[in-house]
Amino acid sequence: MKTKMQLLILGGLILTFNGTFGQQSPPSPASFPWPAGKRVAISLTFDDARTSQPNGGAAVLDQYGVKATFFVVPGTAKESLEGWKKVVASGHEIGNHSLTHPCTGNFPWSKSNALENYTLEQMRSQLVEANKYIETLLGVKSEVFAYPCGNTFVGRGKETKSYVPVVAELFLLGRLWLSEGSNDPAFCDFAQLTGMEMDGKDFDAILPIIENAKKNQQWLVLAGHEMGESGNQTTRLSMLKKLMEYAKDPANEVWIAPAGTVAKYVQQHRKSVNR
Repeated sequence: MKTKMQLLILGGLILTFNGTFGQQSPPSPASFPWPAGKRVAISLTFDDARTSQPNGGAAVLDQYGVKATFFVVPGTAKESLEGWKKVVASGHEIGNHSLTHPCTGNFPWSKSNALENYTLEQMRSQLVEANKYIETLLGVKSEVFAYPCGNTFVGRGKETKSYVPVVAELFLLGRLWLSEGSNDPAFCDFAQLTGMEMDGKDFDAILPIIENAKKNQQWLVLAGHEMGESGNQTTRLSMLKKLMEYAKDPANEVWIAPAGTVAKYVQQHRKSVNR
């Protein structure tokens, strides 16, 4: 049987707990020093070296003076080599998307190239060889990487291992796929940056994502594949045009730049926020 004193102490602890933890207001987002007083950063990224990217898509970006990040599979890039050389010459960033695009074997098309059958050493070789190949083809050294299918593992079961540390060692950043939110520049792990899908969406669907990222002064990394107006895994050029017009309006306080450019800026300035 509890004494009166014990009950009083217990009641006080409960009140303290509720006052301390139960009624707290959500913290205000930290202010991040984006350049020129901007309130949000946006990076446009595209995967796989799809033919539609150098053959028309990149030119639309150039019309607005916007530079994007293209994560290429070198064997595919070779099929449109002259087009990719023009993409490089116009100032876009070229990233690594692995040598052979290995994904989980749950995708039927990836059964013979399944991550479940890879080791960390084999995955490292994928990334290193892809970088060599890209440098030979396009004369650039890739500093950024996008995980094929957004998968970050090799092996299976108890032998499963993350290859995020390999990416962290070899690259400035690694971008995920089908993420649900933007990146907090003061906190984010560069080797596991979120990447939100922009394929198949109109600008009306993208604008709320931008506005939410702006409210929290975050870094929104958008990810797409084909560049056109219709079809599977296609980022609509009509959406991109509206997005770029929005970003170019100073009133909207948007900084739009390649992923590597933003990452380097964040690295230089995040210490002032985390003091």
